[in-house]
Amino acid sequence: MPAARRPAPRTRYVALLRGVNVGGKGIVSMAALAETFRGLGFEDVRTYLNSGNVIFSARPTPVAQLGATIEPAIERDTGLPVSVLVLDDAAVRSVVQALPTSWVTDATVRTDVLFLWPDVDDPGVLERIPRNPEVDDVRYTPGALLWRIDRVNAGRSRETRLVGSALYKRMTIRNANTARTLHKLLSA
Repeated sequence: MPAARRPAPRTRYVALLRGVNVGGKGIVSMAALAETFRGLGFEDVRTYLNSGNVIFSARPTPVAQLGATIEPAIERDTGLPVSVLVLDDAAVRSVVQALPTSWVTDATVRTDVLFLWPDVDDPGVLERIPRNPEVDDVRYTPGALLWRIDRVNAGRSRETRLVGSALYKRMTIRNANTARTLHKLLSA
């Protein structure tokens, strides 16, 4: 009797789509997006929120290769060019573990996780961002910038000055609560 074949090992990933369903632009159905991922042969596909977070399983593959496969498929199926940053569970876990537990997004505090594309992922990125040291608490961790501000001081923050910059186009932003939830979903 032949030995039973073991299923190929799978790794959990999250695809973070940049600029999807923000401000009425780049509208993409999450159900259609999930179908695109299934059509690529990915398994355990799940979307989270309407902002372009897709969790999936695949054979261990370099994340850049996954992104290069996913981006043209999304454009083919939606007609929209969308930049995609793919992270594995370990990368998301590392970023979430670097977040101080008090850094949340609620009525008094806003904490953003600015996930970085590999070409700008370097501690020197801190020198390239506008910030007001009196109100902006910004930290680098491999893979992301962590940005915390008390909402009462939001008008004094310089985070919005990133918009439109070359650096801004090489990051995708999620709030701390979303980043933590993505980590939980990847680990489940």
